[in-house]
Amino acid sequence: MKFLNQLKKKDLLNKKVLVRVDYNAPIKAGKITETTRIDESLLTINYLLEKGARVILVSHMGNDGSKSLAPVAKYLGKFFGVQLVKKINDPKLESYLLSGQIVLLENIRQYEGEKKNDPAFAKQLAGLADIYINDAFSVSHRAHASVSAITKYLPSYAGLLFAKEFKNLSLALKPRQPLTVILGGIKFETKIPLIKKFLKTADQIFIVGAFANSFMKAMGCDIGASIADDDVSYIKPFLKNKKIVVPSDVVTNKKDQIVDIGKDTLEVIEEAVKKSKMIIWNGPAGWFEVGAKKGTLELAKIIAEAKGFSIVGGGDTLAAIHELKIDKKFNFVSTAGGAMLDFLSSGTLPGIKALK
Repeated sequence: MKFLNQLKKKDLLNKKVLVRVDYNAPIKAGKITETTRIDESLLTINYLLEKGARVILVSHMGNDGSKSLAPVAKYLGKFFGVQLVKKINDPKLESYLLSGQIVLLENIRQYEGEKKNDPAFAKQLAGLADIYINDAFSVSHRAHASVSAITKYLPSYAGLLFAKEFKNLSLALKPRQPLTVILGGIKFETKIPLIKKFLKTADQIFIVGAFANSFMKAMGCDIGASIADDDVSYIKPFLKNKKIVVPSDVVTNKKDQIVDIGKDTLEVIEEAVKKSKMIIWNGPAGWFEVGAKKGTLELAKIIAEAKGFSIVGGGDTLAAIHELKIDKKFNFVSTAGGAMLDFLSSGTLPGIKALK
């Protein structure tokens, strides 16, 4: 895999560089409420500008192409001159670059060829630039045109944020031990491959959040009206494994739904974390979206104070860390969610393979 920092100024001077970023940020009332991924991308953008490159940014927003990146363009305008271009065939695109502005292409998922990883669309996109940079590790578990197929048509490199993600998450592939893994959230199917992988190396795997509801249901526990999979048969092979730990106590709401982990469970996790040389955490411990934050916030504090090497990621996980303003207390905070899980379980991603 080739990296951006291997390129010198002469390699980038006056070159048009297409950068795949991940600006799929939460927006409320037209304003971005969480800017981490955007802020982290500034390192690569500034590097390119300092070397005299002309920068074209490519991102998606939401699952389809209906949402606009206009709020992102406005936010980026605090740092650079930015022009949002609605279509990749806009005849003014070249003039914007020549005037020294950064071009931000409108939501790339407005094109059917993006998700289909269509070679013809990738070739059209590649025609805008001289060099391609993937700085969107968090999207690199998707074999999409702006992540995968495009690398067939341009000299391609991993960006500075991508490199940082790859380097730090790779440490977990041969983890320090004792290793404690904490998995929460609601996307059940994304966690199973990771459980299988870490059963070989982890000392304990704590299952929290809505994910734990399905485990408790499979164990025959009464979970009331809590969110869980209808079919939990896929969990049964894991139930006898002593490495897997589910909450011993929970917090419920008036609707008889489990919304958070309890004090006793936090104490058990804290004891394991204190003994660990590496801690991996992905996903909230409670129903973060409805305000059940206490367990997640307490968990963040516990891991932040740990002596072991800590790797954390996932949207709500990051939100908890930012709320407490303790980002710097973790050894590595990943901007990736699903991509982090896929990489840790398989050791690679479609976006990584495309750069090799």
